[in-house]
Amino acid sequence: MAIPLKDIEAACERVKDVAHMTPVMTCKAIDDVAGREIFFKCEHLQKVGAFKIRGAVNAVTRLQAEGSLPAVVTHSSGNHAQALALAGKMRGVEAHIIMPKNAPKVKVDAVRDTYKANVYFSEPTQADREATANRVARETNGVMIHPYDHPYVQEGQGTAGYEFMKQVEGLDAVVLAIGGGGMFYGMASAIKGLSPTTKVYAAEPEKADDAYRGYTEGNRVVKHSPGQPATMADGLLTLLSPSTYQGLKALADGVITVSEQEISAALRIVMERMKQVIEPSAAVAVAAALSPKLPKEHKRVGVVLCGGNIDLDNLPSLLAVAKM
Repeated sequence: MAIPLKDIEAACERVKDVAHMTPVMTCKAIDDVAGREIFFKCEHLQKVGAFKIRGAVNAVTRLQAEGSLPAVVTHSSGNHAQALALAGKMRGVEAHIIMPKNAPKVKVDAVRDTYKANVYFSEPTQADREATANRVARETNGVMIHPYDHPYVQEGQGTAGYEFMKQVEGLDAVVLAIGGGGMFYGMASAIKGLSPTTKVYAAEPEKADDAYRGYTEGNRVVKHSPGQPATMADGLLTLLSPSTYQGLKALADGVITVSEQEISAALRIVMERMKQVIEPSAAVAVAAALSPKLPKEHKRVGVVLCGGNIDLDNLPSLLAVAKM
């Protein structure tokens, strides 16, 4: 079932003083390669470099309005950690972030030094991250805000889809990368709510294909296939939650998987032709839009560039994959 459009519209009001209304870009060179018009919603230009600030700010703001909110807690090594840290700072709420010991130093520094959150380290396992988060929540009387399995986060992410449909009319289809599924659920709800005839496709790496398998087999996948996840798209490694799986089933018109070579090639074409720095997770949606798996009848296609947080030291090796 879709998130009610009125809830996403209310979230737009909550986040508008913090989140940017990101631009939509086009590129004739990429249109020529794709054989269709592609419109790029540039969430890589959002605060913290990703769409995640929308859900974090909406959750913190809504929880504050419901009563006392002494602190917020989450576990994340990526964009949600930075987003919740910034949301807490901007709304005057103490943020406690659990990060794995092997989290990149640049992300730890951003959460702790730039956004002034309290950082705790855990073992790099889901079980220890969750156990540490639960302990910290008890000790601080903090509210746990899950990266993607929280209704206020999901409706906040939907604000990007709402904006996109207001910025560009007449889209035949929209392609959204999918990992844990909070972005897909929120944005697809907004897109379908505003334009029921627009098709919405989830895009996923072949080497982290739990959403594809769950969608085609009819049951939520609770464990990765042997050897997975093994993709450069490090923002799409998580499994769907029960709520986001139901959102996928209700709202997706298909799930398109792409190879590591296709992701690398998409990363390159966006950088070379659009002059935009995106992360591999965002390139997954671009690769799907360029793929022959996307039905040819879709002539006006939207793509959400979900983030731009990439380790530039790794960029040469990521771009080299396309030539393998």
